[in-house]
Formats: sequence, C-alpha cells, structure tokens
Amino acid sequence: MVDLTLPGRSALSKIDPVIVIVAIVVLGLFLMAPSQGVDSVKFTLRALVSVAPFLLASIAIAAYAKASGAERLIAKAFTGNIKRMIIFAALMGALSPFCSCGVIPLIAALLAMGVPLAPVMAFWLASPLMDPSMFFLTAGTLGFEFAIYKSVAAIAVGLLGGFGTYALTRNGYLANALREGIGDGGCGGASVRSGKEVVWAFWREPDRRALFPKNALSNGLFLGKWLTIAFFLESLMLAYIPGEMVSNWIGGDGWMTIAGATLVGIPAYLNGYAALPLVSGLIEQGMAPGAGMAFLLAGGVSSIPAAIAVWALAKPPVFAAYLGFAIVGAFTLGLGFGFVG
Repeated sequence: MVDLTLPGRSALSKIDPVIVIVAIVVLGLFLMAPSQGVDSVKFTLRALVSVAPFLLASIAIAAYAKASGAERLIAKAFTGNIKRMIIFAALMGALSPFCSCGVIPLIAALLAMGVPLAPVMAFWLASPLMDPSMFFLTAGTLGFEFAIYKSVAAIAVGLLGGFGTYALTRNGYLANALREGIGDGGCGGASVRSGKEVVWAFWREPDRRALFPKNALSNGLFLGKWLTIAFFLESLMLAYIPGEMVSNWIGGDGWMTIAGATLVGIPAYLNGYAALPLVSGLIEQGMAPGAGMAFLLAGGVSSIPAAIAVWALAKPPVFAAYLGFAIVGAFTLGLGFGFVG
C-alpha cells in the first residue's frame, strides 16, 4: 500500500496552535512597533523572573507529590471540615504574596493533588487582592481606611467564591475543575482512594524516579507557556491603554459608576501597583471611592492576563464561576465601601 501521508505532517500536527498565534502576534509587533516589541519582551522576562521562585517551587512540590505518592496524604489533609477549610483558605489567600498570574502555578498544584475546589477557589480569589506589601502601598497611596477595607474585601470575595463553589459542587456542578492533561481534576477522589504506598525517598525506585522529571516538565511547559502569554499581554495593556482613557470610563459618582468600574476593571486593569496611583488620581478628581474599590477588586482577580491563565487551567464552567464570583464580589463590596467610606 502506498503511503500518501505528507512528509512532516505528523510533526506539524503536534505544534501548539496557541504558540503559533502568539509567535505571529510577536512578529507583527516587532514589524510595526520594534521598540514596543523590545519593551514587551523585557517586561515579560522580568515578570517571569519575579515569579520564577513560586513557579519552580510549585512545579517541584507537585512533581514530588506525584512521584512519592504524597499527593494522597495532601489530599486527605484537605478532606476535613470543608467549611473551615474555606475560611482558612480565604484568610491565607489575603496574606499570601501572589499576584493574579503568580498564583496560577500553586492553584494548578493544589488541584492536581486532589484538593477540593471550594477552598482552592477561596484562596484563588483572595490571593491576588492583598498581601503585606500591597497593604502598605495601598495605605500610603489611598489611606489606611481604604487598605483595611480592601483587606477585608479580599477575604470576603474569597469566602463568597469558596462557599458559592461549595454550594455548586454539592449540587453536582463544577466537577473535574482542571482541563484534560493538567491534573486529577481537583475533586480529590482519585488521590484519596488510591491505595498506593507513600515512598518519600522516591528516587530509590526507577519507576517513581522517572515520573518526577516527566511530571515536572509537563507542568513546567504548560504553566510557563500561559504565564508568558499573560505577562506579554499585560505589557501591551500598559503600553496601549492610557490612564486617561480609564479615567474617562470610570470617572464620576453613583452606583452606575461602581458597576462601570467593576466591568472596566476586567479588561483595563494595569497591575496591582500601577493601578494604585491611577485610582488615587481619579478619586482626587471626584470619582466615588466605592468605584475605585470596585475597580481594584475586579481587576485584581479577573484582568485579561489573569483570566487567560485561568482559562488555560480550568474548564469553562469553573472559569465562568471564577469570573462571576469576582464580578459580584467587586460590585457588592464597592457599594459597601461607598456607605462605609
């Protein structure tokens, strides 16, 4: 029988279409705006270097847990009272030093180990909104009242997402959170039911020793790809979405402004630090503080770079729940700050 397969076709079929699209975009950027292309590459590399310790640690922990079988014990540690776990996760999320993209590797590791989705969602939503350094920068820029309220709001958004996810999962929704090929799916069933023995010194067994680099490489390539894309897009947003444009979108007062700030915060959010002086200037120009709060809360969790990273990691229903909790929480707490402030 004659083989009619075109040479190299099997190799071409293995090329990631996402990488092809990004390569085309980067090439186009260098052709049309070479200086911005260089700036975007530098920004992306700096961002990747800054998040590298968290990324490498998460990849190593996940690979070790997989190779040793410790993921079974880790999963069991999260199978107690799930309501307490949600509260604890929201509190810890507000204290963790992760940005909206930087938290992705840890989330991937937790879900792949079989940690229940509800507490993970609580941590996922609360973590990008506040950390110790962000608290003091917020206090210095917008005042301690604003910083304290945003800290409480971070916990509240986490609790909303955690208990909301808990209610949905109890009714049969949001099963198998992770996309195919990324992990166990987050339900915890496979890891907890596994009867395999935990071998802490996994390198003594050839099969387990081979599993470690395989798992680390797979997770590293996946997370590295999507984080690179997310940071590259962030660089373009910083370059092509001027602060004046955002000011025109969310300036003013009233609940409609808060709703607008919530929605605008998703595509127009710069980053946790660059957004602070912008919001401070808008408030000085007369914008309602509640709108500024809503903008920071919505953008911190669901900005386009962060959303892309979440989309790559989680299945569409989980992604929709993530955005929904972020939007509802940001709008509600923005309104609340209008009454408190």
